[in-house]
Amino acid sequence: MRIAVGMSGGVDSTVAVALLVAQGHDAVGLTLQIWNGTVALPTGRRSSCYGPEEPQELEKTQAVAARLGIEHHIVPLTDEYREHVLDYFRREYQAGRSHNPCVKCNREVKFGSLLVKTRNLGLAFDFFATGHYARVHFDRKARRFLLRRSVEPKKDPSYFLAHLIQEQLSKVCFPLSGLIKTRVRDMAKRLGLGRIADRSESQDFVRCGSNAPLFDGLDVRPGPIVDLHGRIVGEHRGIVYYTIGQRKGLGLSGHIRPFYVVGLDATRNTIVVGPREHLFARELVATGVNWIAIDELREPRFATVRIRQQHCGARALLRPERWGHGEVVRVVFDVPQMSITPGQAVAFYENDTVLGGGWIDRSANRLMEIRP
Repeated sequence: MRIAVGMSGGVDSTVAVALLVAQGHDAVGLTLQIWNGTVALPTGRRSSCYGPEEPQELEKTQAVAARLGIEHHIVPLTDEYREHVLDYFRREYQAGRSHNPCVKCNREVKFGSLLVKTRNLGLAFDFFATGHYARVHFDRKARRFLLRRSVEPKKDPSYFLAHLIQEQLSKVCFPLSGLIKTRVRDMAKRLGLGRIADRSESQDFVRCGSNAPLFDGLDVRPGPIVDLHGRIVGEHRGIVYYTIGQRKGLGLSGHIRPFYVVGLDATRNTIVVGPREHLFARELVATGVNWIAIDELREPRFATVRIRQQHCGARALLRPERWGHGEVVRVVFDVPQMSITPGQAVAFYENDTVLGGGWIDRSANRLMEIRP
């Protein structure tokens, strides 16, 4: 088959290509071009997916493709990336919501605009592959494509992929499915790709390690920091620079107990701080839910729920609700969870299978109640 492969020039996507070629497939590399120089990001050595050193990274990826002997294309997606990722990211932070750009990028750009634009450019292919370690298979009984966790927890991308729809999953393959990172690095070295095998992981959203430059030009104003009783205890420099659970950088010293950010009120341009115990909540409301393993949530059911990428997951009861637009799920944890953050993605699991994913709209803690 002719398989298009999303290539970053790193060890995972490179070995994915090599495996496909070894299996006799006609692999063609695709690399996103998303940097347009409009954001004043400094250069540096941090590994990231968005930054001014993209031209050099593209050259390295082209060299890797040539080394593997495959066709390679750079697909310009600066407008799509700005619309679906950067602009959305800015709007969410302005609304006091800490958005995860990687989840949005996967669904809308990597597994969306990239494939549409590639086909519009006249390049045909049967499947799309990436270097993710996730597993996908078709369940004949359910008549659905299922997404499953990686066998190596440290490389499990299922949290970021929980928003992919059935159409996307039906045309994707993961050559590294079932493998672990150390084996992939060994494979790269055996292929004579030692330098690639030793390259660092791309972990950061932006190369400078700070989101601050992305907010240039926005109406970002200082405002009050208040405690749980509404008393002003300090001043923040702009609500976009803070997130739930943050302790450092508040400028609040001299208090008996440390303060944490426990609430962001964009309407009043106010940050609420309190002691650590006020970061814990039993419930959250998820909106924009995308179901993978089921058509819809018709009745309450238990699941393992992850509220951020580094969260190991916690048992909770999922309750379907229908107010507002789209499907809404109320999540009630057995044990209170720390720093449930509006704007972040949430993923639902049954064992190692992804039931689906949504966006955290709000949590229920001592500061607020979920509206009916």
